[in-house]
Amino acid sequence: MIRFIIIILFILIFFIVSIILLPITWLIGVFNKKAMRNISLSIIKWVFSTIVWLTGTKLEVRGLENVPDDQPVLYVGNHRSFFDIVISMIYVKRVTGYVAKKETKKVPFLAQWMVNLNCLFLDRNDIKQGLNIILKAIDLVKEGYSICIFPEGTRNKEEGTFLPFHEGSFKIAQKSGCLIQPFVFYNSAAIFEDHFPKVKSSHVILEYLPTIDMKAMEKEEAKHIGAYTQKIIEEAYFKIKAEVSNQ
Repeated sequence: MIRFIIIILFILIFFIVSIILLPITWLIGVFNKKAMRNISLSIIKWVFSTIVWLTGTKLEVRGLENVPDDQPVLYVGNHRSFFDIVISMIYVKRVTGYVAKKETKKVPFLAQWMVNLNCLFLDRNDIKQGLNIILKAIDLVKEGYSICIFPEGTRNKEEGTFLPFHEGSFKIAQKSGCLIQPFVFYNSAAIFEDHFPKVKSSHVILEYLPTIDMKAMEKEEAKHIGAYTQKIIEEAYFKIKAEVSNQ
């Protein structure tokens, strides 16, 4: 419980500091949007790295060399924990907008940092708004920014299972022509969700898998890109699980 309290205090301090930092980033953005986004990314990476450190988590990151340095990608992965966003943001190689639920936009200060980083707020109950979010994401990728989406649509609450990947999530890659960057989390819910409200030191594995190029796929295979990508991520997950179990 002590870790949880310390993390909350750290976040509150950051929000207070944001009263100064956000106007500064806004002013920079008036003259140079790209610089504003890069500065915001550096700040958030530091904040998220500190939060992970405060949890006492042993974080093992694999396959980072699979993530391209020279082009935007569509990150897609499984989703079990609030910490999936915190951890994965630390390792993005360029400004990356996350597709988040609309309720996040109501959180003071956090919402503005997310806007600085091209995050998009999705109303799951509004199909038309969902299509507009996909179109905005496509435009951002064409401008050179990466996008991260969790195609299960929500956090999966049962370890070792996967919700069906929504095919619509992959329209971002299909229409923009960017590569799909699959990643898999193992044991991330052990930090917080598995014993809410306690935060516990855990061993979490994040693995980036080889990219997927939809342009190189057979037409019929590309039609089911959600199921195709889910299978790859599931196989990687259970391979990690078997490895950990045998240690």
